[in-house]
Amino acid sequence: MPPLSSPSPSPSSSPSSPQSSPSSHGSVVAALRAAGCVFAEDEAQLILAAARTSEELAALVDRRVAGQPLELVLGWAGFRGLRVAVEPGVFVPRRRTEFLVEQALAQAPRASVVVDLCCGSGAVGAALADALGPVELHAADIDPAAVRCARRNIAAAGGHAHAGDLFEALPGDLRGRVDLLAANVPYVPTGEVDFLPAEAREHEPLVALDGGADGLDILRRVVAEAPRWLAPGGSLLIETSERQAPEAVAAFTRGGLSTRLAVSERLYANVVIGTKA
Repeated sequence: MPPLSSPSPSPSSSPSSPQSSPSSHGSVVAALRAAGCVFAEDEAQLILAAARTSEELAALVDRRVAGQPLELVLGWAGFRGLRVAVEPGVFVPRRRTEFLVEQALAQAPRASVVVDLCCGSGAVGAALADALGPVELHAADIDPAAVRCARRNIAAAGGHAHAGDLFEALPGDLRGRVDLLAANVPYVPTGEVDFLPAEAREHEPLVALDGGADGLDILRRVVAEAPRWLAPGGSLLIETSERQAPEAVAAFTRGGLSTRLAVSERLYANVVIGTKA
């Protein structure tokens, strides 16, 4: 799946007219390429496979040309071999977040109680359950649209989706029992949100992007409360940026967790890992 951050269509692009509606692979590629889609060949194959009629094909191409993220056009995002359902107004899982899942699995390969906090579509929780096998899985988000989407994606794993502000959303009986707490918190500094790619800025909820003045407000809140929810030996993992990593590590350490930083240069991903004694 091409990344969400691929260049968006130029402002001068306009949806194809009925007379010029694409109906073949070549014409779809041409329409997407003219709109500025770098991965036009790959995207054309996915859109052609999703369309059941020529009218539906034209509508899907029009939506992509107009600047909608490919994942929302298709209705799903690829994530660690899964097709994760995504809906308008819900944060689209990024490929770099697969590194968060990889680190979580390496950290706690026998986890039985798993929480996906700030879950968005529930992609992280769904991927963890898929790899771990039967687990008690909970996902939570402050955005009701995200919770509805996550509920769909974790249903096969018997997961539970909760709406609310961070830990307030979770059942109280989880305190002290969580083996693995994964939190893909918003970490874009407020002043940098306007510089995000248009696909994110215009089609994803601000609450899933804006992490406060330095981008670490939500991370600090999660770290401050996480030890009360983790089981002994349980781990908290949070994705952050390279620039923010030193302060994120310091916040974990101040929270009393045994902390390390994992980095993937291939995916440009940074994950802070903290373990409760």
